[in-house]
Amino acid sequence: MTLELKSPTYTISNRREVPGSEGDVVYTTISQVVDDLAKVFPIFLYFVAALVTFTTMNRFIDEERINSGTLKALGYDDHVIINKFTFYGFISGTLGTIIGIYLGHTLLPQIVYHAYYNDLTLPPIEQHFYWGISIIAIILSWISSVLPAYLTAKGELNEKPAALLLPKPPAAGSKIMLEKIPFIWNHLNFTHKVTARNVFRYKKRMLMTIFGVCGAAALLFTGFSVKNSIGNMNKRQFGDLIHYDMIVAKKDPITHSQNVAVNKKLHSNAIKSEAPIHYESMSKTAGKNNDSQDIKLIVPSNTKNFKNYVHLNNRKTHKNIPLSNNGAVVSERLANLLHAKVGDKISMNDGNGHKRTIKISGITEMYMGHFAFMNPTKYQKVFNKTFSTNASMVILKNGSSKNTENEAYKFMKLGGTAGVVQNTTITQEINTVVESLNMIMIVLIIVAGLLAIVIQYNLTNINVSERIRELSTIKVLGFYDNEVTMYIYRETILLTCIGLIVGYGVGDLLYRYILYVVPPDNVMFNPALSASSFLWPFGVIGIITLVLGFVVNNKLKNIDMLEALKSVD
Repeated sequence: MTLELKSPTYTISNRREVPGSEGDVVYTTISQVVDDLAKVFPIFLYFVAALVTFTTMNRFIDEERINSGTLKALGYDDHVIINKFTFYGFISGTLGTIIGIYLGHTLLPQIVYHAYYNDLTLPPIEQHFYWGISIIAIILSWISSVLPAYLTAKGELNEKPAALLLPKPPAAGSKIMLEKIPFIWNHLNFTHKVTARNVFRYKKRMLMTIFGVCGAAALLFTGFSVKNSIGNMNKRQFGDLIHYDMIVAKKDPITHSQNVAVNKKLHSNAIKSEAPIHYESMSKTAGKNNDSQDIKLIVPSNTKNFKNYVHLNNRKTHKNIPLSNNGAVVSERLANLLHAKVGDKISMNDGNGHKRTIKISGITEMYMGHFAFMNPTKYQKVFNKTFSTNASMVILKNGSSKNTENEAYKFMKLGGTAGVVQNTTITQEINTVVESLNMIMIVLIIVAGLLAIVIQYNLTNINVSERIRELSTIKVLGFYDNEVTMYIYRETILLTCIGLIVGYGVGDLLYRYILYVVPPDNVMFNPALSASSFLWPFGVIGIITLVLGFVVNNKLKNIDMLEALKSVD
């Protein structure tokens, strides 16, 4: 008796593709996530922090206006007076940057390291000092602290000493565009008209408030959107979409006794139900690293009860997708990687390396792994061979991770089992990625919240300090304390709302960027936005604005009107 051997096929795999490379894939993915986030968030945070620094230095120079005029009247050169401000900006900017460099080299690496330390076996973290990045950070801090001080002081010292010895005159008022719309303008009361005029009267402060709130809101929106997107991925996929606990593949060829043993185990008491399928591992080169993507091809023998094991639906419309003779239903992440849509044809390699061309009849919601689903008729046409089952989808009575692993081990001990595909494996891998990204998002949310506090407090305090004489005047005229507070704080509330709306738009762009660059090739984050993504930034910034409103009200209650109105001529 002669035994005919099939022609061998050869597969060349890189380090991310070989069996057992899951740890390397997870570690590489997390490293890439951190790297991609590091390309955008430091830049964004810098511009928001630079805004705070710029406004602070401007206010500092304005407060020293009379002293600068005195020094200039006494004969000091302009550059000597300017050096006073630039030196202050240099010292404060440098000290703050040194503290930031220290924390950036010690605290933040530890946070990122411990985000996935418990799930991977890693050597102790090595902390090195990066001179290039540190020098760039120092230069950027000088640009935001020294340069504004120099330019503002130089512009102010162009005035004559007599003008500098007087308080800076308030910005001149003018008609605004809203006054040309009588339908709106005539229905505003006096205080609302004053608010509208003052908003455009102080244009620089208006833009700074909008941009500052926009930056904080965008970071908060992005952080909460990403957390919401990744929060329920496992539950959605392995609770709502995929109902089977494992796929048991049989050997080919398989003896009669081996087949009987596997079938007996499939009908044991531990198994709730099983469905015979044709299971095949396909491959396609795609993704940022041009890796060979593993695609699970599943062809059920009975398409009527297939929904009990896998629920196919369109993520946007929530409509069920049937398995038809028109083509294959593929997972959404695979379609995105291949830039394919319904009606397009894609090619994949089967287990023997033969290229198979398949038309896409539907794109189903799926967040982890790549899948292709066909009915038997379409399979026979594409693969040009008779359909036969070689595996079973299994639903266990006890679907816990531990029990799934135990049952998988029992199947693997059978001689007729070629392999067992468990959902728990990919779930654990994705949990590692999700937990690490979740930790980074928490850090981002905390930083964004602190920035919101600093920005709102700084701008509000500057607004009150610069207009203290104006506020004292209206208080002397008989305005109640609450009316005095709302006279100025109504502008802050209006500009905060505008900044919040703009922040939603910028945050959505930042969120889309993360969805595009961060997820690994076999994972899709849910791009749908939830109400919490909008409510959390609104709540955080709203509470900060409300608390600062009470602070401003208390400050204006205790204002010394006579002192503020004293002439300085």
